Amino acid sequence: MTTFTLAGLQLALTPGTDNFPLIREQVLATKRRYPNLDMILLPELCTFGPAPRFAEPLPGPAEQRYGQLAIEAGIWLCNGSLFERDGDQIYNTSSVLAPDGSVHCRYRKLYPFLPYEVGVSAGTEFTVFDIPDVGRFGLSICYDMWFPESIRALVWQGAEVILHPTLTNTIDRNVELAIARTNACTNQCYLIDINAAGTMGVGQSIIAGPGGEVIHQASVHHEAIVVELDLAYLRRTRQQGWHSLGQPLKSFRDHPLPFPQYQPGARSEALDQLGALEKPAGRNWTHGTF
Repeated sequence: MTTFTLAGLQLALTPGTDNFPLIREQVLATKRRYPNLDMILLPELCTFGPAPRFAEPLPGPAEQRYGQLAIEAGIWLCNGSLFERDGDQIYNTSSVLAPDGSVHCRYRKLYPFLPYEVGVSAGTEFTVFDIPDVGRFGLSICYDMWFPESIRALVWQGAEVILHPTLTNTIDRNVELAIARTNACTNQCYLIDINAAGTMGVGQSIIAGPGGEVIHQASVHHEAIVVELDLAYLRRTRQQGWHSLGQPLKSFRDHPLPFPQYQPGARSEALDQLGALEKPAGRNWTHGTF
């Protein structure tokens, strides 16, 4: 089997409340309309919004609801992410549920959106997983994509499809579209970037192919994005180049250069001069002259 039908649900959600009833309704409606559907991907933190107060240990009640939903719909389901409490730490964690409701794997976001996503710890492990007779998938969350090493590491481990739940409501969304396409073409992978809409996000989800081509770019409103991924096409692109052009994964594999920035103990004088990772300071107008 070389094709796989996936839906990204760009849902209009409300932060700070339990969105699961709406999510369940939309997942089941999408499966009814597209009975050939294999997987659904949801936006980052879609269940409760960006509110760490809803963090719970995993496994936990919120994740278990998604397991039941995967059984009910008969699909692979990525819940976007939930805030996970592990002792004194909180992580932004994505779960993949198999059609039998089991937790197939979890992934903790490597790069919290600092200095703004305060109090959320960074994950330390990459996550790839196999779907039998289909291919290998990798997990990435929102700001992770801004660090190209993270996507390359997943592809290095064999990932062909990157599931990338996102929660963006800021002016830089158009930049993220370019980053998504760039990561797709430089790594010759499918990149499925699904954002929220409504009061939680600005939408504009994007699905990019292994040549960086736009398979679909969504509007800013509610949208169910259903695409058929062709893994044979992807593998041919990796072997022969997109339209018989560049073969970057082979060149990366074969080049002997040891990148200096990744050597143990490496430091950058230029980057060290940037100062602390903190929010920009505002002007002090208290003693100003008007």
